[in-house]
Amino acid sequence: MLDIKQVAKRSFHMKNANAPYLLSNISATVDKGERISLLGASGQGKSTLLRLLSILHTPDEGDICLDGVSFRQMSPSLWRKQVCYVAQQAVMLPGSVEDNLKVPSQLHQLPYDQKLAKRLLEAARLSSLDLKKDARELSGGEMQRIALIRSLLLRSDIILLDEVSSSLDAPNTLAVEQLLDEWHRSEGTIMIGVTHELKQAERVSSRIWFMAGGTIVEDTSTQQFFENPSTETARQFIGRGQTEVH
Repeated sequence: MLDIKQVAKRSFHMKNANAPYLLSNISATVDKGERISLLGASGQGKSTLLRLLSILHTPDEGDICLDGVSFRQMSPSLWRKQVCYVAQQAVMLPGSVEDNLKVPSQLHQLPYDQKLAKRLLEAARLSSLDLKKDARELSGGEMQRIALIRSLLLRSDIILLDEVSSSLDAPNTLAVEQLLDEWHRSEGTIMIGVTHELKQAERVSSRIWFMAGGTIVEDTSTQQFFENPSTETARQFIGRGQTEVH
């Protein structure tokens, strides 16, 4: 469904052909229903890759195709309806919580599914939240969950999750994981998510992309990655370096 072909992105600070690469040689194919965790040390371009996949940034080289259609042949609006990015720092627009939940339907001229919104709010432990409250007065954790629900209401084919539980405590993190698990099973949505929590990656994904040196150096099953990573960089990252391995 999603085909990434030799994608590269140069530094945003230098707009010329000699600018250093932030990312390069990114190639992968993602099939319907896959759940992928994107791991790696800070500064390896994980968030940048998600933003490229959602065409919030455009590749300087290579191509990204959805069902065989290049992003260059599709309007950005249509692409982002099908490939939805959920940022780590949730942005609430002026207006109430309910106004924010209605934004996707207004942008894409879709009916607002109030029953689905209510069900998702309950699953995210937000059933008692006043929907008339100014959305910008919510806590960071509430904003993260509202932003996630707002994105799910689009019913995208692919959802890109950039540390969407980073502001949540343990009970709310598990609630969000369960919500996404149920959504995945019912909708078959592809989910690709950045996380710095290794245990979370083990819980929620079946496939790992491990990034180092500005590219994906390991693309393997979650079980294989955590039991026997193929690079020393990955072994060090998960705490199974040479001294422990040997």
